[in-house]
Amino acid sequence: MNAVVILLVGCAILLVGYICYGGWLAKQWGVDDSRPTPAHELEDGMDYVPAKAPVLMGHHFSSIAGAGPINGPIQAAVFGWVPVVLWVLIGGIFFGAVHDYGALFASIRHKGQSIGEVVALNIGSRAKKLFLIFSYLTLVLVVAAFASIVASTFQATYVEGVVDQVASTTNASVAMISLLFIVMAVLFGFFVYRRGASLAVATIAGCVGIVLCLVIGLNFHPIYLSNTAWMWIIGVYILVASVAPVWILLQPRDYLSSFLLYAMMIIAALGVIGAGFTGADLHMEMPAFMGWYDTLAPTGSSLGFLFPALFVTIACGAISGFHSLVGSGTTAKQLDHERDAKPIAYGGMLIECVLALVSLCAVGFIWQEYASGQIVTPTQVFATGISRMVATIPGLANTQGTVSSLLVLTVSVFCLTSLDTATRLARYMFQEFWLEPGQDPKDVTGFKAILTNPVVATAITVVLGIGLGMTGYSKIWPLFGASNQLLAALALLAVCAWLGNAGKNNKMFYIPMIFMLIVTLTSLFQTISAKVREIASGAAADWGPYAQAILGTLLFVLAVVLAVEACRTIFFKKRK
Repeated sequence: MNAVVILLVGCAILLVGYICYGGWLAKQWGVDDSRPTPAHELEDGMDYVPAKAPVLMGHHFSSIAGAGPINGPIQAAVFGWVPVVLWVLIGGIFFGAVHDYGALFASIRHKGQSIGEVVALNIGSRAKKLFLIFSYLTLVLVVAAFASIVASTFQATYVEGVVDQVASTTNASVAMISLLFIVMAVLFGFFVYRRGASLAVATIAGCVGIVLCLVIGLNFHPIYLSNTAWMWIIGVYILVASVAPVWILLQPRDYLSSFLLYAMMIIAALGVIGAGFTGADLHMEMPAFMGWYDTLAPTGSSLGFLFPALFVTIACGAISGFHSLVGSGTTAKQLDHERDAKPIAYGGMLIECVLALVSLCAVGFIWQEYASGQIVTPTQVFATGISRMVATIPGLANTQGTVSSLLVLTVSVFCLTSLDTATRLARYMFQEFWLEPGQDPKDVTGFKAILTNPVVATAITVVLGIGLGMTGYSKIWPLFGASNQLLAALALLAVCAWLGNAGKNNKMFYIPMIFMLIVTLTSLFQTISAKVREIASGAAADWGPYAQAILGTLLFVLAVVLAVEACRTIFFKKRK
C-alpha cells in the first residue's frame, strides 16, 4: 500500500468529478443564479439568514463532518484498502455528492424546507408523515449519542469520590476550549452581522482567537464536573442554540470551527506525504483485499460480509443520510445564491472523501497494531497514525505527542458542532410534522400552534435526546448505521421524484437510490434475524435485542412502504 499514491490520485479523481460531473448536474437540474433563494425571500433574522459562501461552507462542512469520515474507513479497513478506496471514490462522486447536492437544491426550490416537505409535495402526505417520524427519531438518537460523547470528553475522573485533576486534565482542557469557542463565536457573529465588520478581517481575528483558545484551554482549565452535570449543561446549551438566531452562534461557531478541521486535514495530508517522501510508509502492510467476510475483527466483533457491511460502515466518507437533513434543514435557509449550492454541497461531500482517504492512510501506517487489537478506537487510530507520520518528517521528530493531542481535541470539538445542528434539525422536523404541505407555523392555531412553537419543539427534543443519552442509547445505537443509510436512500427517492415531476433529468438517481435501498434492507434483515435468534436462544441479557428487533422491523416496513410510493410516483404516475 502506497499512501502517497492513494491520497494524490484519489484527490485528482475527486477534483475531476467535481468539475465534470458536478458541473453536468448543475446544467441538468437548471441551477439559476438569478432566482432569489429562500434566505432572501423568507429572511426572518432567526432561521432564514443569507450567509456568505465561505461562512456557510464552514457551517455545512462542520455539521456533516465530525468523526464520521474518520470512523467508517478505519473500521471498514478489515476488508482491505482496495474496497475502501473504490467505495469512497465511486460512492463520493456518484452517490454521496449527488445526494447532498440534490437534497440542498430540492430544498431551496421548496422554500428552504426539509426533505419531508419535498416528499409531501411530490410523493404524498402519508409518505411525508412516515419520513418525518423516521427522521426525527434518528435525530433524537443522534442527539443522545453526541451529547453522551461530548459529556464523556468533558467529564472529570473521580477516585473514591474525589476529582483526580491529573487524570482529568485533558478532558478539562477540551471543555474549556469548547466554552471559549462559543464565546468567540458570539463575538464574531455580533461584529460581522451587527457592526458590519469585514469578513476577511474578522476571519483573521477569529483564527488568532482559535490559537488563543487553544493556549488558554491547555493551560487554564478550572472546571471539573461529572458526566451527569455536563449532560444537564449540554441540554441547556443545545436548547438555547437551537432557538437562537443562526447569525449569533450557529453560523460563526461552525465557520470558525471549520478552520480547525481544515488545519487537521492539512496536518494529516502533510504527514502522509512526508512519510511517503522519507520512505517511512514502506512498512504499510494493509492488504489490498482481505476476503468477502471480516475474519480479522480487531475489536472482537466481526462486521460480517463485505456486502452490505462496507456500504453501511463507510457512511460520511461516501454517502450519509444525515447530510440531506443538514442540507435541507439549516444550509438551505442560509444559501445566498443558487451557484453556491455546488461548492457547498457537492464540494463539501468530496472534501469528506479526502478525509476518508487520509483516515485509511492513518490506519495503514499502524496496521499491525490495529490488526492485533492493540489500538482499535478510530479516533486514537487516526491520531496515532497521523502523528507518527508527521514525526517522520525531518525536524518534527518530537512533535508526535502534541500533534496527537491536537487531533483528538479537534475531533472532540466537532462532536459538539454536530450536536446543536442535529438539535435544530430535529426541531424543524417536529414542527413540519404538524403542518400541511405549504403551511408555515404562523398559519396554524390551537394545539398545533403550541407544538410548532420553536421553544416547545426544541424542549421536547432536548428532553427526549438527553434523557435517552443518560439512560441507554447504546442499546439501540447499532441500528444507526442502517437507519442513516436508509435515510440517504429515501432522500434520493424524494429528490428523484421531484425532478421527474418538474420535467428535469432524474436518471442519475436511479442506480444510487436502488442500490442504497438494497443495502439498507439487507442490513436490516440481517440485524433482525440475528436479534430474533438471540432472543429465541435465551441469550438476550437486557432489553437491547428486543428493541433492535422491533425497531429494525419497523424501519424495514417503513422503507418498503416509502419505496413503493416513491417508485409509483417516479415510474408510473406524476404528481403536480
